[in-house]
Amino acid sequence: MPNEGTPLPLQGVRVVELGNYIAGPTAGRLLADFGAEVIKVERPGRGDELRNWRLYAGDTSMLFRTINRNKRSVVLDLRTEQGREIVLDLVRHSDVVIENFRPGTLEGWGLGPDVLEEANPDIVLARISAFGQTGPLAQRPGFAAVAEAMGGLRNLVGEADRPPSRVGVSIGDSIAGLYAAFGVMVSLFQRSTTGHSGSIGDRVVDVALHEAVFSMMESLVPDHLAYGVDRQRVGGRMEGIAPTNAYECLDGSSVVIAGNGDSIFRRYMLAIGRPDLADDPGLAGNAQRWARRDELDDAIGQWTKTRTRDEVLEVLDGAGVPAGPIYTAADICADDQYAARDMIQRLPVDVGAEQPAEVGFPGVVPVLGERSLPVRSAGPDLGADTRDVLAGVLGRSDAEIDSIVHESEERR
Repeated sequence: MPNEGTPLPLQGVRVVELGNYIAGPTAGRLLADFGAEVIKVERPGRGDELRNWRLYAGDTSMLFRTINRNKRSVVLDLRTEQGREIVLDLVRHSDVVIENFRPGTLEGWGLGPDVLEEANPDIVLARISAFGQTGPLAQRPGFAAVAEAMGGLRNLVGEADRPPSRVGVSIGDSIAGLYAAFGVMVSLFQRSTTGHSGSIGDRVVDVALHEAVFSMMESLVPDHLAYGVDRQRVGGRMEGIAPTNAYECLDGSSVVIAGNGDSIFRRYMLAIGRPDLADDPGLAGNAQRWARRDELDDAIGQWTKTRTRDEVLEVLDGAGVPAGPIYTAADICADDQYAARDMIQRLPVDVGAEQPAEVGFPGVVPVLGERSLPVRSAGPDLGADTRDVLAGVLGRSDAEIDSIVHESEERR
């Protein structure tokens, strides 16, 4: 962790975030975590719809507070000439614009790439959409669920005898946000090292949700084209790799054990009291073990069911076999490893009660040094920074700001 008073890596970078939901705001969050000033522009009234997703109390969800941490919220109506002019003024004072609307939406508001470049010839524009800015599907709407399906992920999640399932988070959105933030950093790095930015076409970071998911699918397509292999759902296993799975313990909890390396496998079998399997030449290689995966899983499962989770993990840790508990949120909050690296950070947040509550939020990844950078603030209240940004960044007068705020309130 940088010493107190040391500038954060992205300090001095200003970002205008026009995104909603998860993908665009995730890109903004990553940049904000490392010191960029991210000004989140939200529409009057409801703001980002994520404010109401999984909202259990109060007026702003913890999902919004998490994904929009370390940012500033400004309320503007991009459908109005006034809102458009203020955004362009912000662009003149910024380095990056992030948006995740359907292709053509920004252009329809008079805020397309050419207009942004006219306002700021060095601006970097990150655009996240379902299928990218070009191609036959570019205009089709789509959320992460569709992207995960078309990117190849959904077909591999779940049990073989059941319909495809979904992971419990919007992983497609988050991956796209990661790529957008990475693309922004590539463009900023190029600008800093070469001294020039090229045309706006060279500085448009075009992230398609389904392509972001597809890029994580390892050798899915190469295996198909080279060997005619079509990977299938295998539940808690990983196709072609054994033994690796989740196993139930005596106390009803479960553990994941990854004993698929050749040398690890032998230690693993000895640890569970199966020297016959450890010494079996028919299990010496991964392909052989995969062919006998049911036999191995049965032997492992019989052993774990006779011991509690802690007993299982103690034995395997002593044998140098990679294993871990399947955590709930409560488990994560109580874990010493998370605490040691400041991966749960508590901030006062409005939860709909009379007084703010101390709520734990995920720390900043990756760690720089030994511990997470501090989360400076939870996602802001709607429009909390409108006046400060208009005055401090744009130099607008009190009278102008009063007029802008009043007009936004009228459009709620």
